[in-house]
Amino acid sequence: MQKNDAYFMKRAIEMAAKGMNSNAGGPFGAVVVKNNEIIAEGHNRVTSTNDPTAHAEMVVIREACEKLGSFQLTDCIIYTSCEPCPMCLGAIYWARPKAVFYGCTKADAKAIDFDDQFIYDELDLAMDQRSIPFKQLLRNDAWPVFKNWADKQDKKTY
Repeated sequence: MQKNDAYFMKRAIEMAAKGMNSNAGGPFGAVVVKNNEIIAEGHNRVTSTNDPTAHAEMVVIREACEKLGSFQLTDCIIYTSCEPCPMCLGAIYWARPKAVFYGCTKADAKAIDFDDQFIYDELDLAMDQRSIPFKQLLRNDAWPVFKNWADKQDKKTY
């Protein structure tokens, strides 16, 4: 842990309180830092925007990527007031920051009725056993687009 890590974590916690107190969404906040400078900060906005993906981490990842002009957060650190949910965890891995610091744990989140265990459980199930039906359709029509991507010479890989 570096000297400024506590400062940035406190800012993420402040953002969580700000979002909660303004009724924007749940009590979650996050910041993205690059070279000891906050690039993006935000809080959960799920209920205020009617967007189930507007978790604090998603909000700051989108903002930071836009500001940096990149789809990756190379050399950035994410500070989040709580251990990321499965959706945010996936986005964090896709964004590729160099580190993540979190405050509360997923057990702490569960204690206040933010329990994501059912999603982890669903991931271990076969598609036909999940609580939301997933059914494959028109794979033969969809596959040529994937094939064209594989053959595309001017693609920007990620």
